[in-house]
Amino acid sequence: MPFLSRAVADQRHAHLREMLADQGCEALIVSNPDHFFFLTNYFLDVAPWERPVAAILPKSGPLLLLLNELSTHHVDMARERGTLWAEEVWLYSEHPRSTGRLWLRPQFPEMLATALKTRGIKRGRIAVDTAGGPFGRIPALIPGTELVPVEQQLREARWVKTGEELALMRQCAALTDWGQARYREEVRPGRLVADVDFEVARRCAIEGAERFPGQQLELRVRSSPGPASAAPHGGGADAGLRFEAGQGIVNIVIFRLNGMTVENERTWLLGRCSDTHIRALTAAIAAQEAAIAKLVAGTPLFEVDAAAQAVIEKAGYGANIRHRTGHGMGIAGHEFPEDMPWSPRPLREGEVYSAEPGIYLYGVGGFRHDDSVVVGRTAPESLTKAPKSVPEVTIPAG
Repeated sequence: MPFLSRAVADQRHAHLREMLADQGCEALIVSNPDHFFFLTNYFLDVAPWERPVAAILPKSGPLLLLLNELSTHHVDMARERGTLWAEEVWLYSEHPRSTGRLWLRPQFPEMLATALKTRGIKRGRIAVDTAGGPFGRIPALIPGTELVPVEQQLREARWVKTGEELALMRQCAALTDWGQARYREEVRPGRLVADVDFEVARRCAIEGAERFPGQQLELRVRSSPGPASAAPHGGGADAGLRFEAGQGIVNIVIFRLNGMTVENERTWLLGRCSDTHIRALTAAIAAQEAAIAKLVAGTPLFEVDAAAQAVIEKAGYGANIRHRTGHGMGIAGHEFPEDMPWSPRPLREGEVYSAEPGIYLYGVGGFRHDDSVVVGRTAPESLTKAPKSVPEVTIPAG
C-alpha cells in the first residue's frame, strides 16, 4: 500500500473549499500538525510553537506552505517520493546570515501576509485553525481582513475516512495483530516489563520494514502489569517493573502507517489468576462487544458509550469506570470526535472509533480490550482481530 494519493488530496481540498464557501472565506490557514498533515500529506518535522509554519489553501489556486529552513531536505525528499501535495513552498531562515532568503524567523507574520497577497487575498474573511500567535497579526498587516476560527469544521472534515485511508488502516491493523501474537510469546514471570515492550517493538519494526519498505511506520508498545494497570495510562513510576504470575497485564500496541493510526490493546492474564480478575475481564469483554455492536451508521454516538456502561453496571462495576468507551481514530491516536458519552449526532459510515470500555480495581488492576472499528452501513468492521476471550488471553506461567 503506497502513501495516500493525490485523489485523496483532491477530495479533501474540495471538501475544505466547500467549507470556505459556506463561511464566506478567501482562504484557509492551518498550523496544527495534524491539520497540516490532513492538507498536505507532509509529516511536519518541527514544533510550530518553536518554528512557525502555515499551510495556505486559497478558495481557488494551489496550496502554499511556509516552513523553516530546517525542513529544506525533508521537503526535497517528500517531493522526490511524490507524496507532497503542495505545489509551492517558501522557506525562512533560522538566524541572520547570507542565505538569499527574504525572510527571517521573527518576520514570519510579514511573510505570511505577503504570501496571502500573492494569492490575491488583500481583504475579506480568512479561516484559521487558531487566531493566536503569528496568525493573530494578519488583520493588522492586511487591513480589511477578518480571522474566522474553523477548528470544529476541520475536526469534522476528518471524521469519515476515504477508501484509501481505510485500506491503510487495515494493513496497519494486521501488523498490530502480528505484534500481539509476538507479545504473547515474550511475556513470562520475572521478565522486565520494559524488556518485553522494547523486544516486541523491535520485532514489529523489522516485520514492518519487510511489509512496508520505503514507507512511514511509527510504533508504540507499552505494558502496565498488576496493580499499576488500575491507572489507565500507567502508574507513573513504572521503571523496573517485572511480570509476576497471577497478574493481569494491560498492553498497548499502537502503530501509525503513512499517517493513519490504529490502536490494539489487550488485557492478558499471566498464569492462574483470581476469580476477581476473571469476573472483571469477562465483564469488560462483554461491554466491549456491546459497544462494537452499536457502531452502525445512524446510531446516536452516545448510545455506543451507554451500551458498554449498561453492561459494566449490571456486572456490579459501575463505580470502577474511569473513562469513556472510545474516541475517533485516524491521523492522530486520539482523533475527533472525542465526545462519545454525550453526543446525539448520528454515526456516519466510514468513521473509525476505538472501542475500549474499561474496569479499574485499585490494588488489583485494569481490564480493557481496545479495538479500532469502522462504522458500517449495516454492521461494524473491526480492523484489529487479535484473540480476546479469557482462555485466549491467558498465558501459561510455567
